[in-house]
Amino acid sequence: MGWLDNWFSAPPNSGADPLQKLDPKLREFLQRESPVKYSSSTDQIQAQAATPEPPSQPPQNVSQLDDQQPAVPRESLYQDGRYAHLWKNYRPQTAIDAETKSDHEKLMDVLDAYKERKMEIGKAALENCALEQVDWSECMKSGSVTARMTMCRDEVRKFERCYKMQSRFLKALGYLSVENRSPEIEESIQLHADKLYHQLMEQEEAIDLAKKEGRPLPKFQPLIPKPMGAASKEAEDPLPTLSPELQKTLDKQLEGVPEEERQAEEVALKAELRAKAEVAAQVRSIWEEQAKEREVRRQEGRLTLGDRINSLFGR
Repeated sequence: MGWLDNWFSAPPNSGADPLQKLDPKLREFLQRESPVKYSSSTDQIQAQAATPEPPSQPPQNVSQLDDQQPAVPRESLYQDGRYAHLWKNYRPQTAIDAETKSDHEKLMDVLDAYKERKMEIGKAALENCALEQVDWSECMKSGSVTARMTMCRDEVRKFERCYKMQSRFLKALGYLSVENRSPEIEESIQLHADKLYHQLMEQEEAIDLAKKEGRPLPKFQPLIPKPMGAASKEAEDPLPTLSPELQKTLDKQLEGVPEEERQAEEVALKAELRAKAEVAAQVRSIWEEQAKEREVRRQEGRLTLGDRINSLFGR
């Protein structure tokens, strides 16, 4: 059927009809029986004339489109607003679970979140100290006889120092201290903590070199600079008002800390105290909510056995 293809394939930019000079009966037969459906230029022009053009619409700016698109939750695969009517009454599973949880489960969630944050800080510190862990492992496998006889004491101390300082920097920088913060921000905080640790190592090497050469010790800026201005006073001191007992505990923990580590340790301890204070505030809020609900049940005469037991212990 190659001769049919030659007939039906007109040269580019050619307005001639290749079937125009054929016999009308032969042309009708070819159009009916050929697998290649040919349409003449006349037919195309008539079809275009019969098709009405869509009415022109004025261009809309991006803000108008944003206003017209209905909001959808982030769980939707179509953030452009499609199927918004299906998501109108949607509620996250976490919100539903929070309403159906008992008071004991709410308390356990608060405590578990605090423990999980401490665990995640430890995991991040271990990730930042991966090279120190490798040095320790290599020393135990193929180190010198003297090193293995001392259980690679120098490598162990180097790793322990790295883990301690990385944990301090992570706490001081507020790692995982804000709920529902993006993973990119948390990762940047982790990287910055690692950068501060290596900067501290460089400063200590410079101080040791100055001692050996008998030169004055170099002075460095604090690794964690304090924010400027009265508006950032709260960010400068996570707990601006410490009780005398807490201040005494803080001073006691800072006694054995070297001078170059004191500022980072102080900020880390205050951040830890702030985290504990937030947990205590959440627990206190749950207890107050329990007391209000218990008072409502008492007024309505619906006290439960648990309410009576709590009243005996003064809760």
